[in-house]
Amino acid sequence: MAENEPGAGASARTTGGVLKRERVRDAVLTMAEERSPGDAIPSERALCAQLGVSRPTLRAAVDELVTAGILVREHGRGVFVAPEKITQELVQDRQSLSVPQASGTWTSRLLEFTTMPAGARVGRKLRLSPAAEIFYVARLRLVDGAPIAIEHLHIPAATVPGLTARELEQGDLYQHLRTHHGVHVSEATQAIEPTVVTRAEAEVLDVPELFPALLFERLTSDSTGRPVEYVHSLYRGDRYRIVSRLRLAADAEPAGPSAGHHPGIPPGDFADGGPVTASTLGDVQG
Repeated sequence: MAENEPGAGASARTTGGVLKRERVRDAVLTMAEERSPGDAIPSERALCAQLGVSRPTLRAAVDELVTAGILVREHGRGVFVAPEKITQELVQDRQSLSVPQASGTWTSRLLEFTTMPAGARVGRKLRLSPAAEIFYVARLRLVDGAPIAIEHLHIPAATVPGLTARELEQGDLYQHLRTHHGVHVSEATQAIEPTVVTRAEAEVLDVPELFPALLFERLTSDSTGRPVEYVHSLYRGDRYRIVSRLRLAADAEPAGPSAGHHPGIPPGDFADGGPVTASTLGDVQG
């Protein structure tokens, strides 16, 4: 649209406002990165004077960083650098599923522990009859005492007879499966997607209703290929992130065209078609 066409001025003003807010956001983000979790950032008045912007522009930028979990507002006190997000590296080899310990002290609090029929949907995932008995477990995961996630576990009862609540509250579940039930987990397929929390979930996680979250869905199999666990988990979006590290084989021979591409990498960015290996930081807590 040319500048003399109707609406061109409004479009330019809108773009300018977005760019100004982005510059302000980057400036405040830099301040946050230079501080430690729990440190305060300067007051609105000080920041407006320092950055030369209006309060609405500053608040919009700060709101984005609060939503992203980088800053937190405390009523009557100000804005502070948020606690560090939780990350964990998932490493898999051909022999076993290796789960390095995530940062922080992880604990679990049981919300529900019962036996019930698998039902059609869970039965399909675990390759069980809908009438087959499973353990259903809902538990709250905490890091350093702060609620991070709600997990819903479904485990075939015949696979782990005698499973106890204590095993689900203390230690690593996969270790308990191995040492107490002879179940050796070997492979897990996990899907992740963005979502928001319901009112009930918000109360448990101590966040506002419709707060951003990550939904994890995982199916774990043992060394024989038998499904032994189906889990869907809801993680607070302000305290958890996924980080992928890609290793690009720059000297690889060109491969043929592919219909797909790696998430976050636009098609054509690596036109030589060389292999891309990746390690992912994320959640596979047991």
